[in-house]
Amino acid sequence: MTASSLTLYFAPGTCALATRIALLEAQAEHTLVTLDFAAQQQRSPEYLAINPKGRVPALVTEHGVLTETCALLLYVAQRFPVANLAPLDDPFALARMQELNSYLASTVHVAHAHGRRGNRWADAPESIADMQRKVPQTMAESFEDIENYYLRDSGPWVLGNRYSVADPYLFTLARWLRSDSVDIAQFPRVAAHQARMLERAAVQKALG
Repeated sequence: MTASSLTLYFAPGTCALATRIALLEAQAEHTLVTLDFAAQQQRSPEYLAINPKGRVPALVTEHGVLTETCALLLYVAQRFPVANLAPLDDPFALARMQELNSYLASTVHVAHAHGRRGNRWADAPESIADMQRKVPQTMAESFEDIENYYLRDSGPWVLGNRYSVADPYLFTLARWLRSDSVDIAQFPRVAAHQARMLERAAVQKALG
């Protein structure tokens, strides 16, 4: 398998969008396989053989299958260094990028999932309903942290003037705010970041 035969398993509206954007930014040839979550294709025996977790994204490479957005984004950045999608030459900046990506995965995504996947954490209907009610608050609090900490510098991107794979990841999860009953206008820096991302050709192609 060569770089041109990478295969990304994807579903619309999911965090897999971040990896899709990164691959397009890197101009990495790849095959896109879109799963129909409504038809439960992510739980099919064929897909579970690829990713037993039954989630997206999953990226098939010549060395095996990779899952989890943080891992895939760093892989793309390292696999295609000419695209300059991560500060591979700066340990601090790279850790800073990974810090935000980890926060998006471990805190923001989990807060969002409480509104849709409550049965991962509770069985009682009242417990699940309580988690759902909490989502607007926890998502707003998470993005307040992003607004005031990760986007506090003057640059247009997460790492200031340097675009990185943290930007499509933030873009992807910020798109969930509306469905979580959070007004993005509360966070001017996040909103401006969304607008800048929408101007990028890779983002437009990924959303097209």
